Amino acid sequence: MSNARAAHLTRRGILAAGGALGLGAVLAACGDDDSSSEGSGKGTTAAKSGAWSFKDDRGTTVKLDKVPTKIVAFVGVAAALYDYGIEVKGVFGPTKTKDGKADVQAGDMDVSKLTVFGNVWDQFNVEQYAAFAPEVLISTTFDSAGTLWYVPAASASKIAKLAPSVAVSVYDRQITTPLQRVWELAESLGADMKAAKVTDAKKRFEAASERLRAAAKAHPDIKVLAGSAAQDVFYVSGTNLSIDLEYFKALGVNFVEPPASVLKASGGWYESLSWENVDKYKADIIMMDDRTATIQPADITEATWKKLPAVKAGQVIARSPEPILSYDKCVAMVENLAKAIETAKKVS
Repeated sequence: MSNARAAHLTRRGILAAGGALGLGAVLAACGDDDSSSEGSGKGTTAAKSGAWSFKDDRGTTVKLDKVPTKIVAFVGVAAALYDYGIEVKGVFGPTKTKDGKADVQAGDMDVSKLTVFGNVWDQFNVEQYAAFAPEVLISTTFDSAGTLWYVPAASASKIAKLAPSVAVSVYDRQITTPLQRVWELAESLGADMKAAKVTDAKKRFEAASERLRAAAKAHPDIKVLAGSAAQDVFYVSGTNLSIDLEYFKALGVNFVEPPASVLKASGGWYESLSWENVDKYKADIIMMDDRTATIQPADITEATWKKLPAVKAGQVIARSPEPILSYDKCVAMVENLAKAIETAKKVS
């Protein structure tokens, strides 16, 4: 196992459990690497009543006799397809909170009507999945190997035998690319991509992006930091691999981030700081990971956090490191950052 691979899988655990993934799970995950190569291609479909095919971001083309209706997907992908009118009945990944409500990654779906094969990292009920008789499994991938997100490595080979899979890459690209890929996927599954709701959402996303570009240009001195909180560690994100941060940076947002030499230890993703050193980087705005596996800003009790100038100024906003990949759901996160930059006080 390479150091880069180990570092990446550690980061995968952090994504899923706020840093709680142990070394044993990392080593186990290394044992079942997907060797398929990453590619790109446009999804295609025949007449909706006939055969279906889609070329995914691994370069794999899935072909079925008909457009699939028994779809199982990572919850965030299912939420995006739902916004386009495609109902996914089976999901895996963070779907319900401890009190039974919809997780932030479930979007507008009615989670009480979903079959959930696994709600947390490394959980996937293979027997239940087999009984469901899925036609296709859809997930994202956070690496160049095409590893399916939230599909446990220990059972990946069993899961793969039960239905073909489609992967949408969210690795080292700007968010506009996976947004377009999910658009193409939804279209192939029969979604009406000319519906006013759909086209209006795309226009609103484009308008929000121009607003952010203008805000960044007008306030070039405002520094933004992307962070994530765990019990003992504060993670500072680099901008070169995450789809949202790469896009924001391309629009001109001034990020403060660890140098490449420091990020290298995590495969390029982040730097781990103790809470005592949380003030290492000076920022005017802090974007904080909004996923339920992480500690939210209101629940951070560390005195060093509360002393940060951006925190004292109330310039902390939510960030979705795993955004729901529909244009409708991505509008708010672009607008929120634009508004934050437009109204921020220089405190760093």
